[in-house]
Amino acid sequence: MNPVTRQPHLPPQRLPGLDHLRALAIALVFFFHYQIPLFGHPDWIPAYAAFGWTGVDLFFVLSGFLVSSHLFDQLNRGQPIRWKAYATKRFFRIVPAYVLVTAVYFMVPQFREKEALPPLWKFLTFTQNLGLNLRELGTFSHAWSLCVEVHFYLLLPLLVGLVAHRRRTYWLYWAILLLFAGGFFLRQYNWTTFYLPARGTDNEYITWYQYVYYPTYNRLDGVLVGVFIAGITSFSPISWARLTPYGNWLLLFGLLALTGAYFVCEDSLSYMASMAGFPLVAIGYGLLVLSALLPSGTLYNLPSRLTSFVARISYAVYLTHKGVIHVTQALLSKLSVDTTSNMTLLLCICSCVLVATALNMLIEQPVIEWAKNRITSRPKRLAA
Repeated sequence: MNPVTRQPHLPPQRLPGLDHLRALAIALVFFFHYQIPLFGHPDWIPAYAAFGWTGVDLFFVLSGFLVSSHLFDQLNRGQPIRWKAYATKRFFRIVPAYVLVTAVYFMVPQFREKEALPPLWKFLTFTQNLGLNLRELGTFSHAWSLCVEVHFYLLLPLLVGLVAHRRRTYWLYWAILLLFAGGFFLRQYNWTTFYLPARGTDNEYITWYQYVYYPTYNRLDGVLVGVFIAGITSFSPISWARLTPYGNWLLLFGLLALTGAYFVCEDSLSYMASMAGFPLVAIGYGLLVLSALLPSGTLYNLPSRLTSFVARISYAVYLTHKGVIHVTQALLSKLSVDTTSNMTLLLCICSCVLVATALNMLIEQPVIEWAKNRITSRPKRLAA
């Protein structure tokens, strides 16, 4: 049953549809964070930015697909997995820029959007998202998603090894299904054990984030959907061929799923949102990613230099945007500029783009190129 087979055809060039989605993800995250009480913002933003927290879930789906598809490609070619190259590429893609921004947070207090930081060792070991108290140690809290990504990078070799050892792809799908179901049970346990006793207290919101939202074992839905998509594109040519004509239908179904998720998650602390919200968001964005991969889809056929640029600097924007917004608004406030104005929003966007571009050009790209030149592996078909 379902032996490992050669993957269906995917174009070797960078796919513009994925750039559109990466740009969408960082825009969602930026506007969601811009409307939190830490920053001044125009009155109209909260009404449009409330669903922006799902931007990280879109990043998770994209990462799950792109990273696992590289490894599945090696299996399809009958090559041994180059684990050293895999670890090296992941390390130099994530760590240098992250360490630099972490150093700025610890060494330049004026950059911090809040007062207190978690211990440095939690950032360096990527365990900051475990037990994170948003009220007391909420500075640079958005780094929690990087912890999830790194934990996924450690989990993925086990999934790939399962396929390689058994030589049957259905083991991969069963493993994904079990992990997906495990997320339900763990969220159920944490919601009941930790959140319910705190309901109605001053710690209600903080407890939900600490035990339901941040922990990796509750937030694997997105990366698992991404791995599932990579499994289809790599190992299921018949299924892929059947999907090929329906790019725009998948886009429509994805938008409908996300619309449903919006209403399900309207009260984010509710039982329904905590149990069904995360997987529904992941599935919705997974359908968008599938649509972006299909030549019949609109996303696939709309190249854009703007979204390509935003996608390229998205990681740097994600790392720095809170600190840059804080510094920009502090400077504008000293100049008696209204920090709740649209002009301040525009200036904050510009400053975030400038800082992120500098970080990308001076750190990210040179380090990635340096690492790439030292990895003697075949060219990959998709850029991660």
